[in-house]
Amino acid sequence: MATTTTEAALYRLMTWLTPSFPVGAFSYSHGLEWAVEAGDIRDLDSLTGWLADLLAQGSGRNDAILLAEAWRAASAGDWDRLAEACALGLALSPSQERHLETVMQGRSFASAIAASWPCAAIDRLRERADTAIAYPVAVGAAAAGHGLPLDSTLAAYLHGFIANLVSAGVRLVPLGQTDGQRALVALEDAVARAAREAIVGDLDDLGAAMFRADIGSMKHETQYTRLFRS
Repeated sequence: MATTTTEAALYRLMTWLTPSFPVGAFSYSHGLEWAVEAGDIRDLDSLTGWLADLLAQGSGRNDAILLAEAWRAASAGDWDRLAEACALGLALSPSQERHLETVMQGRSFASAIAASWPCAAIDRLRERADTAIAYPVAVGAAAAGHGLPLDSTLAAYLHGFIANLVSAGVRLVPLGQTDGQRALVALEDAVARAAREAIVGDLDDLGAAMFRADIGSMKHETQYTRLFRS
């Protein structure tokens, strides 16, 4: 598999993992909406702390490991391994809404890539998984299919993950746009660390210990007033 040039790789990652890419990420808060209502998140410090924990010991960490596994499987043309990574990603969803979040974004991402940026890896993933595709697995498969480097892909994915939740926090707490930028600055090292750990990790490293976030995603299902789908 040919490696995409640095300029082309950057262009594709910026396109795929920005808010304008049609996956509907803006409509999901990942349980953040309940955390704000419950008082767990109430200012800049509590928002950045919550998101740093997601990267270090929560869903962000698991997503990065799954993305790396999908990238390696697709790079090797091991479609059974890719399908298994997808199934595992879905099984790790701790609530109905988090399952919906990853499936809807994964399905939309794979469809958009197949229509606009086609590659064999996404075709094989869609054949094996049908419409139930975990979002990080779809991103990993597409990146491998286009010869994009794993380290850059992980950094871009995790930045997109955090940037979307910071945007949700800015609206929910609420915080100003400047505080939103301060949050992204504060989380830069956490994003880089999660990406590095995923590169050297494997599926045996999967696991999370951020139970409050998982509970939040469950509580959100019955939250009376909601702006977000999760």
